[in-house]
Parts: sequence; C-alpha cells; structure tokens
Amino acid sequence: MSKVILISQVPLPYSNIGSWTTLYHNYLSNEHLVDYIVCAKPENTYPQIEYKFVSNTNWLKLQKRVLKNKYLGYFKALGSILEKDEKFIIQIVDNFGIVKPLMDFLKKTGKRKNCYLQFFYHGFAPFHENFHGRWFFEGIDEMVLLTKDSYQAHKAYYTILPTKLSVLHNGIDTSKFHKISNAEKEKLKRELEITNKKIFIWCSQDRPKKGLDFILDVWKRIDKKENDAILLVIGAKRDIKINGVSFLGRIPNNDLPKYYQIADCYLFPTLWHEGFGLSLIEALHCGCYCIASANGGVPEVLQYGKLGKLIENPNFIEDWVSAIESFLDGKEVCNDVISENLYSMQNWNKGMNEIIENAKKNLI
Repeated sequence: MSKVILISQVPLPYSNIGSWTTLYHNYLSNEHLVDYIVCAKPENTYPQIEYKFVSNTNWLKLQKRVLKNKYLGYFKALGSILEKDEKFIIQIVDNFGIVKPLMDFLKKTGKRKNCYLQFFYHGFAPFHENFHGRWFFEGIDEMVLLTKDSYQAHKAYYTILPTKLSVLHNGIDTSKFHKISNAEKEKLKRELEITNKKIFIWCSQDRPKKGLDFILDVWKRIDKKENDAILLVIGAKRDIKINGVSFLGRIPNNDLPKYYQIADCYLFPTLWHEGFGLSLIEALHCGCYCIASANGGVPEVLQYGKLGKLIENPNFIEDWVSAIESFLDGKEVCNDVISENLYSMQNWNKGMNEIIENAKKNLI
C-alpha cells in the first residue's frame, strides 16, 4: 500500500493564521490518509503521523549557499522516508519553488517512478508562462485547483496542459460559522452596542488587492439615511475617521463568527483573481447577504449570482454604490437557503481522501 507524504513550508500544526493550514489542521485532526509530514519542527505534533523535521545546521546552511539549493534540508528529511521499499504520494501546497529541485532529487535518487506528485494550487490564474512552464506540468502528476473556473482559465491559457487536474473547493467549520435566530442576533447586537443599523462588514488582510481603500471610497458616496448603516472593518486598523465606519483591527478567529452573525451584508471587493475566498463562505453560512467582485473563483463560489450579488465591473465605484444602496432600500435579497454541507470542512476532508485514493490507484 502506498504512503502519503505532505511537504510543508511551515511547521504543522501552524501557530499563526493561514487558510490552507487551517484546512489541513482540521483534516489531520480527523480521519485522514497522511502518513508523513516533512516540515520544520512545530510546537506540537499530530498523533499517529510520522514526522521528518527539516534541520538547518550551520553545515547545511553552507551547503545550501554553495549548491544554491535552499531545499536541501527538505530533501535530506524526505530521503530518509524514500529509502523504504514502498510507493509514495507526495503533496505540495503552493510551493512552486520546490518542484524543480524535487524532480531533480527524485531522478537522481532513482525514486521518481515510485512517487506520485500532487500539487495543490490555492490561486486562480495560471502561474507559469505558456511554453516556458510546460516542464512543470510534465513533471508533476496532478494539480488540484480550488474551482472549475480556475481549470477553465488554465485550459484556455496553456496550449498544452499535460497533467491530470482535480478540483477541491475550500471548506469552513460550519459548527462555528452558521446562521443564528433573529432574537440571538439582536441580543448580540446589544452586547456589541450596535443597534438600529444595517451592518456591513469587510474582513481581510490590509493589502491593496483586497480592496479596503476602494470600498472606503465607495462608502463615502453612499446615500445613508439618518446614519442607518455602519461598516465594520475587520483585519485593518486605520488612524482616520470616516462617518459610519468602525475599524476593529484584528479579531481572534474564535470571535469572528459573532461579527458575521450580526451583520446584514458582507462586502468582498477583491481587486485580483481570488482563488476562492474563505471569508466569503464564512459570511454566507452566517446568513449575510454578499456583494462581491466577479473576479477569479468568486463567481463559482456564489454560484454565478444565485447566492449573492456579483459586481461584474469591480473597479467601477458607481457599480458598488448602486448595489449597496439597492440593498439598503430593500431591493436586494437572497432567498436561497445555504446547505450546511456546502463548502464545509467535512466535505473538504471527504474530497481530500477521494483525491488521495484515486492517486493510489495510479501507483498500483
């Protein structure tokens, strides 16, 4: 029976916040099919998983400089696993840089034919140039994308796409992110001292591509009657005052659900080709009406407008103003009930196991 090796560029479990590390934490804490993890030593480890820690001794640092290969520590740890007379599925998440050195290492050690390389890509648009990137797709055995739209983007861009592709939607913990009753919602609003207002939320890292400056510009132009709306900005702290805007800074993950649950509308003004959007599905499951840029994988996540309002021209301020004012006037309502299993971690875990089981069939 083939074994599964996860190569991680960060220690697992990961002590900081991260989208894919959160997904893997839930997966590795439940019924998973991973046998080994190659990573730097974490503070804690997952039980029933064998670790091979990536060392960084002075001698290894010297070797890495001389050989111009920053992944030598990973290959030393990996090599001790590959010595066994077995076949292996090797999983890599978003680390494009390791792929070519890894392929060279496997060929040099004569282990390539015993390994199945799975690359998980959490972006959307094609990463490598058309012809210059062909080595990448010829070298890996499978690429796992977040959406079918991402696959269509890859298929349209590359003249030749010589690898298997699969899709695994992101998932969230729906036991935490879920809708509450109107009575519970009003109680939470009183606790947070936000009453008699339509509550909008923006939640992300404060980077230009996430659209905070853009949405603040939009907010200044909204026709808000009698201060009936407030925008809660989570993840950013600005030393500025804007009427109807409250900057909450970083909120602990465990406290995030209650802010989504009191909100009426979630704004997702991403200005890049978003891979998926975890915060978007967190807000959806908490009962928010969502207004989002039609960028990257977002249309597929919102089922092409069935689950929210898509802004087809997300760089046009007037389109956002119109959509938000329509919501305030009661013209925009989403009547579709979100299934608890839609984009759930349970479905992600199941999908991951199916992808691994299918890969194992290729190694028989």
